[in-house]
Amino acid sequence: MVITHDRFFVWGIALVAILVVLGACQNRKELIDEPLYDGPLVIMDSINTKMSDSAKVILKLKAAKQLNYEGGDREWPEALYLEYLDDDGRVVSTFRADYVYYTAKDNLYRAEGNVVVKNIEEGDELNTEELYWSPKEEQFYTDRFVTIQSDDEVHTGEGLTADQDFSTYKILKPQGTLLIEE
Repeated sequence: MVITHDRFFVWGIALVAILVVLGACQNRKELIDEPLYDGPLVIMDSINTKMSDSAKVILKLKAAKQLNYEGGDREWPEALYLEYLDDDGRVVSTFRADYVYYTAKDNLYRAEGNVVVKNIEEGDELNTEELYWSPKEEQFYTDRFVTIQSDDEVHTGEGLTADQDFSTYKILKPQGTLLIEE
């Protein structure tokens, strides 16, 4: 059986195929022109995380919400609370802030708003509006105004560097009255 096609039929099919290809290209162009999504890839609620080193819990993290972004960046837009533990599992120091952003590229945390760091053993408490934490250097630092309450003393100044357990610290530009024993 021989099937012959009318040349108009062949040209019609070719025209439809060309229109389909052109339509697909137009859809691709529209997709290319769309702005890229740069929001969070993952949104988590009610975070309660324990981090360990050599099978010992060294840090507890609690937050109402965590946002994870492409490239490893993270954000805690509704406050973050941390507890640092010693080898026996006792809380050595705590950290709290209204907002925290972690930049994976720099391995650096930036805390903002009502930032409070407490050394439980010494009773020292740091208050500031912005604080950076470098896990690699195991250090806190800021160039903002700080207040440190220690026993019955209050220390104030601009800028600070401190160990991450807040056992030692240095106010870069101290202010106020200091009690000096003779």
